[in-house]
Amino acid sequence: MDESKRNKINWSFCPICGKKIPKVKKVKFCVKCGVDLSYIQEKGSIPPNFLPKSYVAPYSEYLKISDDKLLDLKHQKLWSSLSSLGIPFISFILMNMVAFILIAIILILNLNTVDLYDLITNPYVTIFSSLAELVFIIIPVLFVGKYLQNPSLNNRLTILGFTTKGYNKLGVIKEILLGIIFAVIGVFLVVFVSLFMEVFLELIFGTEIVYDVGSSSTEIDAIIYNADIVSLSLLLIIMILVIGTSEEVLFRGFMQKGLVRTLGLKWGIIMTALIFSMIHLIGIFLIYISSPSAFLISFLLSFFPYFAISLMLGLVFYWRKENLIAVMVTHGVYDALTILLAFMYYNIF
Repeated sequence: MDESKRNKINWSFCPICGKKIPKVKKVKFCVKCGVDLSYIQEKGSIPPNFLPKSYVAPYSEYLKISDDKLLDLKHQKLWSSLSSLGIPFISFILMNMVAFILIAIILILNLNTVDLYDLITNPYVTIFSSLAELVFIIIPVLFVGKYLQNPSLNNRLTILGFTTKGYNKLGVIKEILLGIIFAVIGVFLVVFVSLFMEVFLELIFGTEIVYDVGSSSTEIDAIIYNADIVSLSLLLIIMILVIGTSEEVLFRGFMQKGLVRTLGLKWGIIMTALIFSMIHLIGIFLIYISSPSAFLISFLLSFFPYFAISLMLGLVFYWRKENLIAVMVTHGVYDALTILLAFMYYNIF
């Protein structure tokens, strides 16, 4: 390497103390803290036994994200693939534990209820236990603080994409409208994929067996069937404000954002959609464990619609420059629409 190029420092400011580096040839040491700049440039680390002339923040602090960089994370390396997968897994376990505790409390207080199934399928119990999904926001928010120079709550939410920074009122309204539009598109997408999978499986397994598996009732069906106008309204609010918001913070704001930077855009979105779909289908493993054919049919009937809507959410998140406003609205309104349509099917038609 040419000697003049090797000695040239590529920074305008010292990476340790932030002092402006003089524009002179062969500058080697920072005039403020005395660090060997050429050593850092060549080795990528602080020189051993380095003692600053005055107190400066640790080197690791300068690797953290400053407030002015929170909206420009496109090329910023964030958490690892292990963290991107592990934190959602931990959050999912904790969420189920909290939900179980909430249901247990209701069961203890509701001593007149003999049938546990009636309690679980009570829409008001579902509404209350759904608050456990707030864990999906709390755990990532606590984790991302170590990547920020100023780990305030506002900055923690911003790095996850849960923010209106950079948007005026019209911009926020635009994101909300986009979310509603994509929610409607999502309903049609899921209906199309569901019908396609049903026809495809009927050709393979036969119409009767697919109809028997596909028409079998679930707890969700029972909850919607038992809902009244008040509980239905509360369910719709919970879907929009809690379920859509918390799941998107965890899966798109945290998981996809991390995986895209370690696996690339395509595989980051696909892996997030795959894991999102599998987590929502855990109940199938328990219900149809004794019947392999029924399990396979039920799994395929449910997996591809979930996978399709999750891919759409991932693409919208990327398109909106990793801001969650439109994606959260899409998810929440989509869930609300499916519940509303199901309620109308069971109680009106």
